[in-house]
Amino acid sequence: MSEMKTRAIRVRETGGPEKMRWEEMSLPAPGPGEALIRVAAAGLNFIDVYHRTGLYPVALPTVLGLEGAGTVEAIGEGVSEVKSGDRVGYCVAGLGAYSEWRLAPAARLIPLPDSTSFEQAAGMLLKGMTAEYLIRRCCRVGSGDVVLFHAAAGGVGLIACQWLSRLGAVVIGTAGSAEKAELAKAHGCAHVILYREEDVAARVRELTDGKGVAAAFDSVGRATFQGTLDSLAGRGMFVSFGNASGPVEPFAPGILAEKGSLYFTRPTLMGYCADAKEMRESAAALFAAVADGVRTEVRQRYPLKEAAEAHRALEA
Repeated sequence: MSEMKTRAIRVRETGGPEKMRWEEMSLPAPGPGEALIRVAAAGLNFIDVYHRTGLYPVALPTVLGLEGAGTVEAIGEGVSEVKSGDRVGYCVAGLGAYSEWRLAPAARLIPLPDSTSFEQAAGMLLKGMTAEYLIRRCCRVGSGDVVLFHAAAGGVGLIACQWLSRLGAVVIGTAGSAEKAELAKAHGCAHVILYREEDVAARVRELTDGKGVAAAFDSVGRATFQGTLDSLAGRGMFVSFGNASGPVEPFAPGILAEKGSLYFTRPTLMGYCADAKEMRESAAALFAAVADGVRTEVRQRYPLKEAAEAHRALEA
């Protein structure tokens, strides 16, 4: 096939949502190892904001978006992983999801079960596979473990807290409002702390009879760092996987010793899905969890050309 035209959301310079442009652009035929996808839906994630603002630098200009789903329309030379007509999703296939059509490495595509719609896949793959690696591989949580999960009513939190509950863990979540607290409780949290009104670490100690939690999962970053540190039991694991309030300030490693031989890690989904095998195993675990009852609702929808409005809503 020859070069084609598509429309996409591109940024030419870093900044606010106003830097996002709805543009027509040319797309070449799929090259060796590539697949051409007709995009049905794209997911919205906070990492998209980091790419737009430059917190996570990317080469510009670029089409935003890591997560999406659609149909394979053509393949390049040497592709054996997918074929034309396949329903696929992706979340570690590189930028380019905010587009009507896109090229992606075929080896980074995830075949979708018939039971999973394009919208559901685009709304759950990055968040659900993040939940998978966090609680099953980065910090393996077991029955009876008491854990803290910040932003429990967020995209990752809603999936992870359900999953943790099904593993038998006791989940203490944090949320910014009573409405979000109820949502978190309905998705697996045994307790929810309103972080704007309560001292998180003090409340965690109260809920755990002074012991603290075995693990804490924190995607908020700078604003919650100290409270998360103070919430951990001895030899507890601090999993810092996001920066919604800004990156964590540099700290002296000795503080981990002072507070009880703590562990600290800063993982990424890309690091835990570095090869195709572990990527597909992560997706398979997510699909199995969903089949077992973990809910992944699509809560808001925007036309692609209004992606900037979606970013404003997310940041608010």
